[in-house]
Amino acid sequence: MLEVKDLMVFYENAIAINNINLTCRQGGVTGIFGANSAGKSTLMYTISGIILDVKKKEEMKGGERITVLGRISFEGVDITHMKPSERAKKGIVLCPERRRIFPESSTLENLKIGGYLATKAQAKETMDYVFTIFPQLKNLKKREGGFLSGGEQQMLAIGRALMAQPKLLLLDEPLLGLSPLMEAMLARAIHEINLQTKITILISEQYARPILPIVHYGYVLENGGAVLEGTSRELMENPDVKSAYFGL
Repeated sequence: MLEVKDLMVFYENAIAINNINLTCRQGGVTGIFGANSAGKSTLMYTISGIILDVKKKEEMKGGERITVLGRISFEGVDITHMKPSERAKKGIVLCPERRRIFPESSTLENLKIGGYLATKAQAKETMDYVFTIFPQLKNLKKREGGFLSGGEQQMLAIGRALMAQPKLLLLDEPLLGLSPLMEAMLARAIHEINLQTKITILISEQYARPILPIVHYGYVLENGGAVLEGTSRELMENPDVKSAYFGL
């Protein structure tokens, strides 16, 4: 479904993504793991196309020069230079790091905003599903997003992304800043979303312990490059991964 080939991203002369090759198979969950500054968010911004908007804004204000090399294809179509809005219409939807919900809008309004690409029937069906997978949100429909807890905001962010009818859902560090209990709950929810909807999911995460068991295939990034890859079992049994993420 998604193929990233020889991808490189530079901020001025500093390399952020170093020759990454990555594949997301349709209907699967693919994981991207790594510490801070490993290149996870840059990779997600590049796949979603947001990096092109950032690049344009930097050029307009005479700021940091951003260079993107390589090829990204989705469903057999080269999307390397496609605008992020066009990628969203094709079904590539990003749920960004640190939630980025609309704090002054209610839970219900946030979800409706997310459904701008959906038909009325799709929006209703998806909203019902969001309240099924995240029942806590059903009682918080009228509460402003800024007054939700961190975990509730993350549920809302994922729900809003689902409202956009994704074929490929990009989850950028969804467990950031959450309690272990909430991490486990969200990992289960992500697993259920994949099983029930068959949406292809690419998830980047620093906290690999709750996520590794639910991915089908994963990549470990260091300094912008992929240093390890394999199935969930292969990664969990790798001594370097055990040491870095499980303290074993």
